[in-house]
Amino acid sequence: MKWNNPRHLFLYLLFSLWTNVALGQAKNEDYILAVDQIAQYVSGPMMDEMGRSRCDYNLTEGKWFEYEVPWHTGQAVNALLAAYKQTGKKTYLDAAIRGGNYWVGLEIKDHPVLKGMVDARHGDSIGEDFIVFATVSDGTPGIYELSRVTKNPKYAKVATSAAYWMMKNMYDANKGICYDNIDAKTGEVLKESSPFWKNKKEQTLFDVSRPNTEGWLFKDAFEFSGDTKFKEAFINLCNSLIEKQGPEGVWMSFMPNSVEASSFHPRFSLWYAESLIQAFQLTKDKKYLDAAARTAAVFAKAQQSDGTIYYDNYLNGRQPDKGSVTGSASALAGIVWIQLHQNGYKQFDANIERSASWLLKNRYAQNHPDPNLRGAVLETRTRSRKGKVWLTQRDTGSIFALRFLVDYIGYKFN
Repeated sequence: MKWNNPRHLFLYLLFSLWTNVALGQAKNEDYILAVDQIAQYVSGPMMDEMGRSRCDYNLTEGKWFEYEVPWHTGQAVNALLAAYKQTGKKTYLDAAIRGGNYWVGLEIKDHPVLKGMVDARHGDSIGEDFIVFATVSDGTPGIYELSRVTKNPKYAKVATSAAYWMMKNMYDANKGICYDNIDAKTGEVLKESSPFWKNKKEQTLFDVSRPNTEGWLFKDAFEFSGDTKFKEAFINLCNSLIEKQGPEGVWMSFMPNSVEASSFHPRFSLWYAESLIQAFQLTKDKKYLDAAARTAAVFAKAQQSDGTIYYDNYLNGRQPDKGSVTGSASALAGIVWIQLHQNGYKQFDANIERSASWLLKNRYAQNHPDPNLRGAVLETRTRSRKGKVWLTQRDTGSIFALRFLVDYIGYKFN
């Protein structure tokens, strides 16, 4: 077999995945072991010496490539804290602290416009010239949790400072949106054009903004600071989210979903659903749970019988593209399904079990010949870049699997 053939390499990687349980029912200790081994990966090969997530690992080149580092690092911090609480191993807390120190080190202190914001640049296709709202907000749950776990307020203070800047400069209460992008050099909030739509001449409001509740930053900022303006903004945005939810249960008006292709991203709508559950926790209004359940049903339908969820899924009956296997979607959907179960929605229980089984089985072996893969959860993304197949193993599968497995242990065995 020639290893320079990406298809052959992918098949090899699939066969080299390790399963703890070939037959029979998995036990509590199987899941506890999985949490420990995945956490070893997240705090080890996946994190650099600065505490940053290395993000995408190119399987054909054997190299790491950055992708929205502040977002991925904040998510990794959240996952490691879950692993620490489950295992009690201080090495995972120490790794989370390294990640949190990197994140708060992004605080902008001397820019005439951006002072108080964080320099969380997106990277990848739009380059290093833009700060994206969700790059900040969806990384903050781990930052606030780090302050709660360590009882050190410095992490939450920096996140709340950014939240103040974003609420003042990016939030439009009347429209129920937050603008997506900031010019990192000038501090200008882009309200008429988005770098994500470089070739689109006529851009509308929904091209440059979204409800942007991923990470429920304003809720956490309210609970940390006590400032009710954050609470009002968060509830307003969640109400806007319900208004803008499509009849199918996802938000097709906003990228990275695509009305033209009738395709929906494997995690984007789930982040909105998770924020709606947070809104219920804040208000006790069941309308937020009902909206989240509508989203959860879409992903229950997208999940395959073995628990797989692919990257590209469609609402028009088209079969999913099987070129990219998204472990993080099985995990994040499972997190939402468990939260809904805890609030009385039991229709997703079979889907929870499929996710648990899939995540337990689809991990790279501890003795895998490539140390950059040992213990990781399968998350492949296949694209065409620079004139060749760009086949990556993404950090997101392991990050969200940690959170799900810890939640699942509590759901199933406690």
